[in-house]
Amino acid sequence: MWPLPSPSSNSLTSRCHLRKKQSLAYRTPLMMRRIRRPINATAARDPPTMAAMFGPSGHSNTRNIKELKMRWFLLFSEWLVDWARGTYWYLFGRRSELCKGTISPPGPLVIDEKRKNRVLRKEFDEFEVPKNLDVIVIGSGIGGLTAAAVLAKLGKKVLVLEEDKQAGGLCKTFTEKGFEFDCGFHYVGQLHENGFLKVALDLISDGQVHFAEQGSHVDTVVIGTGTQHKEYTIYSGKKQMEAHLKKQFPNDTKAVEELFKIMKICSKKIHLLCMLKMVPLWFARFIVWSGIADLISPIFRYSRTSTTDVVKSLTSNLDLLTVFSQIFYGVPPKNSSCMIDALFLHHSMRGVYYPKGGASEIPYHIIQVLEKHGGKVLVNAPVSSVLVDKKRNAYGVTVKSGGQDFEVRAPVIISNAGMFTTIKKLLPPEIQANPKVQDYLHTLKPGKGFFQVFAGFNATTEDLGISSTNMRLYKSNNMDEMMEEYFDSDKEAAPDNIPMMYVSFPSAKDPTSCTRFPGQSRMVIHTMVNPKWFEQWNNVNETERNEEYERYKLRFANHLFEWACVHFPKLKEKVAMLHAVTPINMHGLEAAYGSMLSAEHSLDRYQPLNIAMTRCNTPVKNLYLSGQDVFSGGYSGALHGGLLCASAVMDQCLYVDLLLQQKKLKRKVVKKLE
Repeated sequence: MWPLPSPSSNSLTSRCHLRKKQSLAYRTPLMMRRIRRPINATAARDPPTMAAMFGPSGHSNTRNIKELKMRWFLLFSEWLVDWARGTYWYLFGRRSELCKGTISPPGPLVIDEKRKNRVLRKEFDEFEVPKNLDVIVIGSGIGGLTAAAVLAKLGKKVLVLEEDKQAGGLCKTFTEKGFEFDCGFHYVGQLHENGFLKVALDLISDGQVHFAEQGSHVDTVVIGTGTQHKEYTIYSGKKQMEAHLKKQFPNDTKAVEELFKIMKICSKKIHLLCMLKMVPLWFARFIVWSGIADLISPIFRYSRTSTTDVVKSLTSNLDLLTVFSQIFYGVPPKNSSCMIDALFLHHSMRGVYYPKGGASEIPYHIIQVLEKHGGKVLVNAPVSSVLVDKKRNAYGVTVKSGGQDFEVRAPVIISNAGMFTTIKKLLPPEIQANPKVQDYLHTLKPGKGFFQVFAGFNATTEDLGISSTNMRLYKSNNMDEMMEEYFDSDKEAAPDNIPMMYVSFPSAKDPTSCTRFPGQSRMVIHTMVNPKWFEQWNNVNETERNEEYERYKLRFANHLFEWACVHFPKLKEKVAMLHAVTPINMHGLEAAYGSMLSAEHSLDRYQPLNIAMTRCNTPVKNLYLSGQDVFSGGYSGALHGGLLCASAVMDQCLYVDLLLQQKKLKRKVVKKLE
């Protein structure tokens, strides 16, 4: 009960308190509908007595209690309407300039490396830094470039600072002994005409990236070794993918149908999980804790349920479990979210694509859009710290260049370096120790390390009998047990007991490869490793790593290459070079703990409450997070992280602009067909 003035009180404070309550009670349109009792001058001047409010005996008056409850109900209703109105305005009430203008058809492919390097390798210099910056972005991966390009198109002056000598993050390319390789790009799906990802990519690149659609045979999953192995194939196509899997699992057709229903739900309702990151945190917590989220859509249940639990509730066939969870990110099915596995498999349903000219074409064209709108991307610009004032507000960064420290200031700082690097390396110790910062950090865990083998061959695609199809190999269909044993094994035994790997042939995916590099082919192999196996060399410079490191690295590389040769026997006689990359090399990409996917894609990460807490807004004001840690790993996950980050900076849901643009383009297609 609110404190009541004494019956005899006639103070100014009491009168003001009463008038404030009266104005709150009668000021809204909803409350104007109720029948008001007239308030005469005496009542307005003098506070009500206890007898008047509670009756002469001091007992509660039923009518007054009901009236008080009604007032509180109407106050709450007004607040709810105001909040809903504000949310609607945030989502739909404001349109940005983001989608204005036209997208040009792709121009001719640029093959001249010097011309591309003028864009991708622009060196940091204090005189190159634009004045009056609005935004500084740390890291030039796809998440950072997406946020930068979107904000630049919305009128912000943006500077992107890249530690490496080439911009692009995992979408950049490198040359080793005359062979060109992508750092981490394999393929991307959902780029069909007027698909959302296609609309978003065209927006930030002005539609200038040429993509080659790959064959319908996307993946081959190999389970087992030797003569006992089984092969399952994944084909793209809205209906073909499901039908093809049913043919391969004739005794589990109902299970396949249910899994595809889950895939459809997750793909259609994924925006609801994104909204958890955009609504106020207290509201996100409320709808999750209250169970309202589960009533809205089953995607919230799938996000917090393991793949093993879902698949085993439908079938006991471990081969089907392996095929459903075959996308390679280092988490066994019992610890992975069913929602993530469903989305990863669905990603290739409408076909997969590869950029003509290699992965560096993507950052090359995004950077040109950024520069067109007044932004810049500077390389060899390692950010050593984020500048934070006493009130925990970020206001700039420190860049180390030429042995000197340079302060670059802006009212908004975006980090695309990942959560762990941002908080543990870039923030001052006193800020790191803040409880809110620690709570934010602990929403994620580091991912497993990546080990890569890059192989070059003096032979054509036809000579080697290879294709654009990816191959995923597992020594057993019991992925939970197999992966747990592997990651728990000791350092010396690990190289000889690798249970899984991914094989890809980028030269077979890029139609320009045969003209740019005639007579050459390239292969990339990936597997996962425990970063602890390499931690003794973490702080050793590349030139100082000893023979023990090289021998240990080659044990992994040789084992993986020999395994690949079992399925592609012509590789061995045509190999010209092998280059191995360990989790230590990934640190050059600011990949914390050597993981290309940054944070672990575990079941804990995709608990709805953790999804809500892992948002772009950090506990440090004006410091935002972008990239893979915002929602999920991979190219499309990083791009969505950039869109979410730009929305947070602008305090506006930019997804609505893109969705409206997508609908507009679809209507144009329909009109052409009529």
